Amino acid sequence: MRLQRLVLAAALALAAAAHAQDDRESTVGMRRTIEELALPGTELAVKRTTYESPIALRIAAVRPHGSAFRYDLEWTGLEAGTFDLRDYLVRKDGSAVGDLPAIEVRVTAVLPADVSEPLDPAPERPAVATGYTTTMIVAGVIWILGLLAILFVGRRRREAAAELAAPPTLADRLRPFVASAASGTATDAEKAELERLLVAFWRERLELQDLKADRALAKIREHGEAGHLLRQLEAWLHIPHPPQAVDVEALLRPYRDIAASAVEGR
Repeated sequence: MRLQRLVLAAALALAAAAHAQDDRESTVGMRRTIEELALPGTELAVKRTTYESPIALRIAAVRPHGSAFRYDLEWTGLEAGTFDLRDYLVRKDGSAVGDLPAIEVRVTAVLPADVSEPLDPAPERPAVATGYTTTMIVAGVIWILGLLAILFVGRRRREAAAELAAPPTLADRLRPFVASAASGTATDAEKAELERLLVAFWRERLELQDLKADRALAKIREHGEAGHLLRQLEAWLHIPHPPQAVDVEALLRPYRDIAASAVEGR
């Protein structure tokens, strides 16, 4: 029974060895594997190498094998030539490796011998923008146009809204009456309302409340700023055919910065 087990174990070991990889030839830069390599003596490790070493070696796995060890080695050749992996191994206990058998590998180059650096690619014309690139360009242009529209149209709307929200001035309230009087189309009621508003405003502004109406009206008429529109109004009332060219805005200039509420209720 014991003999049968030994025979079975030996058969399995032989089968594993038969399927193990033993790649000892490669091209520059390609990794290769040597599996189930039995080496005598104490356990081995990879010797410290430098960037100038022609071989990069790694022990992928290690297993006891009687008085020896069985190794899976991964190696990569960095330059063409024949090399012995034994030169890249040391024993962990510091003993000599002279009893190791040769582990020769061969590395061949794919590039010609006179080429040591990658070739520069041939210059090519830039590809015409199509598909995704064209879509992104169009989207960018639309985004910029939309931003400009928001900035300029939005500003105009804000300015218009501010104008609508601003409280009316005394000039706004007087303007329709003055325009009608200047064109000769004002009714008697409109002329009377215009005269009443002017007198009420300037009587309070010039502190003439204590004077009688005729005295207060005379004072307003004589005042440089107050009397200008009032005298013009009286001229329109008494001239049968008032002048057609009248600068209404110039007459209303003194009242632009005064709120219409200054004469409300009067």
